[in-house]
Amino acid sequence: MDELLSDGIKSTPPSFVRAILKAASDPDVTSFAGGLPNPISFPQEKLMESMQRVVAERGAEAFQYSATAGIPELRAWIAERYNHRFGTDYTEEDVLVTTGSQQVLDLLGKVLLDKGDGVIVEKPTYLAAIQAFALQQPVFREVELTDEGLNIDELNTALDAGAKMIYLIPNFQNPTGLTYTAENRAKVREALAGRNIVVVEDDPYGELRFEGESLPYIGGTALPHGVVMGSFSKTVTPGFRMGYLLTKDHELLAKLNTAKEAADLHTNVFAQFVVLDYLRHNDLDEHLVKIRDLYRDQAQAMTDAMAEFFPAEVSFTKPQGGMFLWATLPEGISTMDLFPKALERGVAFVPGDPFYAEPGARSTMRLNFTNADADTIRDGIRRLSEVIAAAL
Repeated sequence: MDELLSDGIKSTPPSFVRAILKAASDPDVTSFAGGLPNPISFPQEKLMESMQRVVAERGAEAFQYSATAGIPELRAWIAERYNHRFGTDYTEEDVLVTTGSQQVLDLLGKVLLDKGDGVIVEKPTYLAAIQAFALQQPVFREVELTDEGLNIDELNTALDAGAKMIYLIPNFQNPTGLTYTAENRAKVREALAGRNIVVVEDDPYGELRFEGESLPYIGGTALPHGVVMGSFSKTVTPGFRMGYLLTKDHELLAKLNTAKEAADLHTNVFAQFVVLDYLRHNDLDEHLVKIRDLYRDQAQAMTDAMAEFFPAEVSFTKPQGGMFLWATLPEGISTMDLFPKALERGVAFVPGDPFYAEPGARSTMRLNFTNADADTIRDGIRRLSEVIAAAL
């Protein structure tokens, strides 16, 4: 079979998180490994009402083939939401509805990257983006992520080396939980200005800010090839696999639309109508307040427990929103080696290794705080701290 496989698929590793979720699914294991929204946040009753209305009012339209770009009413709602939040001037013609925001990454890779092309990513970055882009066999140019945002000197070096696309997660970054400052965003925008490069900002967690104020995008409508990615997975339900992108670059958008036609014709029509109906009949902002309050308490429970139990040599981020935080152990301690030992103690995390485009043993780990209650978080962190202390 190996002789029949493409070079792209042979060079693309399976998702490490998907591989370990099975091990972490044991009910006796406290899992901080997955990026799972808390099921408490799913508006199940309201979605059921929307499903019934869609069937009754839309009829066959909800079960028929539809436009690749997505149903116009939902695209218009998305555009208006961003205009209200950021003072932009998006229209429905600037929006493409996708099968999860993960499909946006796949489409961008297919449309923009050939073997050997440069793509700039954060160091570390979202592991599924590495996986999606790796299929096209690009050259990854990593730029160090600091507490403020991107290292500007490294960014300029990467830009000078050549790249077609830069992929960024400026808000509550996955995996670190860090958020770019306003000053850093301005410096990154300045470095990108005048460059012929597609600027992709992945923002699935932007509406989950529980501290501070929302900040403007780096590219968005300010740069000619700006693309903003969003998702309903973290705000309504992940099971519908409903993502989208917004861009004023209609030449790029047309090519992405063509790639989506080839991939799946269009996103699930019934799910689009259900999400649209839910958004029209319910106050999303009121729903988001409940999610933010929940996640604020869970994040606080985790950072409090880490401050209490973790050895002093371990540092960790304190996110202002989103779903993750990042812990850094002393150099030389492989978190990949720690993972099976932690699993023996009934706790799971994601080692830092797969979040780097360049392979190597790392002393970092990602922890998800949104899928466990405060007592469970505290007990799990206590047990994890014992594993770390033994390794130190």
